[in-house]
Amino acid sequence: MTHGGTVDPTDARILLELTEHPRATTLALADRVGISRNTAQARLARMERDTLASFERRVPPAVLGYPLTAFITAAVTQRRLDEVAAALATVPEVLEVHGISGPVDLMIHVVARDADDLYRVAGRILAIPGVERTNTALVMRQLVDYRITPLLRQEAEPGEADATSE
Repeated sequence: MTHGGTVDPTDARILLELTEHPRATTLALADRVGISRNTAQARLARMERDTLASFERRVPPAVLGYPLTAFITAAVTQRRLDEVAAALATVPEVLEVHGISGPVDLMIHVVARDADDLYRVAGRILAIPGVERTNTALVMRQLVDYRITPLLRQEAEPGEADATSE
């Protein structure tokens, strides 16, 4: 997925506040960032419109009964990438799909209820027209959770990261 714009330091401070205080009102957010409520509202609307900020909550798949996580790589027939990606988007257990460089074309993040369910999901992916072969790697343990806060801090305070790295 591509995004429609970039983040300036004020946007980064807004996003940082939202990650640290997700239930903050627009007024509280504006006060914390040091901008007017109208400016905060306009920036939030622009970021949401440009898909810079998603206000979708991340629900752990395990709480939905999908405790297994795996990454499936797939080699795709030339010129069928868009068709395969569209088919993958219809598989509920597929959380993300990335086009990658190297000997395979796609990295597919999937979840499953158990080993038999993972076998079913992998088979469904392999059955998609245009998928030539797959390889599945089971996640044994997640060592670093998804995080964006360090990048937001870096963008919110330009120059500070440069000064500390010297």
